[in-house]
Amino acid sequence: MGGYRSGMPDSAAGLPPSQLSDETLVRDVEHLHETRHETFLHGTHDAFTHHTTRMLELEQEFLRRFPERVLPEPLRTRAGSRRAAGQ
Repeated sequence: MGGYRSGMPDSAAGLPPSQLSDETLVRDVEHLHETRHETFLHGTHDAFTHHTTRMLELEQEFLRRFPERVLPEPLRTRAGSRRAAGQ
């Protein structure tokens, strides 16, 4: 299977996101989001670059498969936040 550096799957050696099951894709995206801050603060430049590349690959596949799961919350948009503030 894929190689590992700093606990992160090696993108070049790991499965392409399109070959992951839905369950694995969701789990991997969640894990990358959980480890993002730690990698940013304490990882090497290479580890952070690798993390970013893999995260983007997985997020793009997630968006392709589950577009309905990534709709913005109305209050998180500028229009929605203005409405909530009574503007």
